[in-house]
Amino acid sequence: MSEDKQQQTMRDPGAEISWADFEKVVIAAGTVTRVEAFPEARKPAWKVWVDFGPYGERKTSAQIVALYGPAELVGRQIVGVINFPEKQIGPFRSQFLLTGFATEQGVVITTLERPVPNGTRMT
Repeated sequence: MSEDKQQQTMRDPGAEISWADFEKVVIAAGTVTRVEAFPEARKPAWKVWVDFGPYGERKTSAQIVALYGPAELVGRQIVGVINFPEKQIGPFRSQFLLTGFATEQGVVITTLERPVPNGTRMT
């Protein structure tokens, strides 16, 4: 993300939402169980599978290859939005959104400061 775009986003975060709107978003912790290459993707990406405990294992496509390899992702606890509708990405169906922060170097994934049970919702 360019510095101008980042500054614009910080000045204008978008339309306000209600607390009720926020409560509809299921943001949960999960542990990465598997990572595979996704050569069919238009932009470099990994296929990532995550165990969300009571919500089950879900998969996504994530454009995080600039900063992360499979070995440093497997076993890491991440934060995902798990109640978006599935999205077709080429031949792959994404089942959740892996959260992160865009930087000049690439996307930095959202991780936890200390472990929590898989499926724990953000409050």
